Amino acid sequence: MQNPGDALKKALLAALITFGLSFPIVALRTDTNLSNQLVLTERWSLAFTLSGIAFVAFLLLGLVRPAGDERATPKTARSAAPPHPFTRYLPRIGLAFLIAYPFLAVAISGSAGAVKWIDNFGIQILIYILLGWGLNIVVGLAGLLDLGYVAFYAVGAYSSALLAKNFDLSFWLTLPLAGILAAFWGLLVGLPVLRLRGDYLAIVTLAFAEIVRLVLINWVPVTGGYAGISGIPRPTIFGYSFMPGPDNIATALGLPASPLYRLFFLFYLALVLALAAYWVTTRLRTLPIGRAWEALREDEIACRSLGINTVTTKLSALAAGAFFGGIAGAFFSTRQGFISPESFTFMESAVIVAIVVLGGLGSMVGVAIAAIVMIGGTELLRELDVLKAVFGGEFDPAQYRMLLFGLAMVVLMVLRPKGLVATREPTVRLKPKVARGAPAAE
Repeated sequence: MQNPGDALKKALLAALITFGLSFPIVALRTDTNLSNQLVLTERWSLAFTLSGIAFVAFLLLGLVRPAGDERATPKTARSAAPPHPFTRYLPRIGLAFLIAYPFLAVAISGSAGAVKWIDNFGIQILIYILLGWGLNIVVGLAGLLDLGYVAFYAVGAYSSALLAKNFDLSFWLTLPLAGILAAFWGLLVGLPVLRLRGDYLAIVTLAFAEIVRLVLINWVPVTGGYAGISGIPRPTIFGYSFMPGPDNIATALGLPASPLYRLFFLFYLALVLALAAYWVTTRLRTLPIGRAWEALREDEIACRSLGINTVTTKLSALAAGAFFGGIAGAFFSTRQGFISPESFTFMESAVIVAIVVLGGLGSMVGVAIAAIVMIGGTELLRELDVLKAVFGGEFDPAQYRMLLFGLAMVVLMVLRPKGLVATREPTVRLKPKVARGAPAAE
C-alpha cells in the first residue's frame, strides 16, 4: 500500500491532466443551429465529471496497489500461490459458452433481438479473435512489430471476392486460396525488411498497408475503387444457400423462413475457423519452428549464435500470421457481401495490435479475452442509452465511445502493464536429468 499523501498527489495530477485533455474536446463543442450558424456549447459539468472519475480511480489505485519496494521484490523471494483449480477448466467453460451463445441470445432476447447480438457481437468478435491470433504469431511469438497487418486482411478479402465473382469459384475454394495468397504477400513483405527490427520494421509494415489501400482505391477496373466490390457470392452447403430464394436450405428442409439460419451458420463457421487457428498455432509452438520464433523474440543475436536461420524464421512467422489474416478477410467478404477500401484503414491495424498487446504478448487466451473486451465493449457502448440520462440529453455515447474506451485502456495498462494474461514462459521445457542409480523424483 502506498502513502496516502502520494496517492492523493497522483490522483490530483491525473484529474488535472484529464481536465486539460477534455477541455478542448468535451467542455467546449461547436454545433450548428437552425440558421446554419456555428454556436459554442459549453459542457463544463461533463468535463468536471470525467476529471472526478479519473481522480477517484487513481486514488483507489494508489491505495490498493503495492508500494514500489514490494513490487521490486525478486520473483524467487515471493511466495508463489498455487493456481486455482478453476483456471484449468476456464477454456472449456469459455468454449461451451461460445457453442451455446446463439441459442442463449435467442432465448434471452427473442428472434428479432438475437439478430443484433449474434451478428454485431458474436460474429464480429470471432473475426477479431481470428485476426488477433494471426498477429499474435508475428508480434507475440516472433517479436516482430507489425503495424500493417490490415494489408493481409484486405488481400484475403479482395482475393476471395475477385475469385468468386470473376472465376465462379465457391467459397470453400476461395477460403484457402485467400489465405495462401495473403501468406505469399507476407513473404514478399518479409524479404526486403529482413535486416530491420523494432520501430523501423513497424514503419515499413505501416507503409506497406498504406500502399495496399492506395492500390485498392486507384486500381478501379479490378477493385472498383471507392465503390468497392458488391454482390459477392455467399457460401452454400451442397448447393443450398442461406439467402432467400428457391434454393434456400430452409425451404428444402421445410422450415419456416428466418434470418437466424444464416447467422447461426456464419457464427459457427467463424468459431470453427478460430478454433482451427488456435489448434494450428498451439501445435506450431511445440515444433522447432515455434521454438525458433520464441528464441527470435527473446534475443536475435543469441538466436543466430545458436545456428538458427533467422531469415527463414522471420519469413515463416510473417507468412503464418498473414495466412490467418487472409482467412479472416475471406470470411469477412462473404459475410458482408460487399467490401471497399474504407474497411481496411490504419484504425483496423491499430485495433488488432491493441488486442494483442492488451491480451498479453504470446497468450492465446489473453488475446481472445482482449478481443471480447475491446470489440464487445465498443459495441456495447452504442446501446448504453442510460448514459444520456446521467450526463444529460446532449451526451451521445456513440460519439464518445472511443474516448471512454481509451480511458478504460489506460486504466487497464496501469493495472496490468504486461497484458491481461502476461506470459513469456517457454513452450517446451527440458526435464531435469536424473543421476544414474538415483531414484526418480515423484
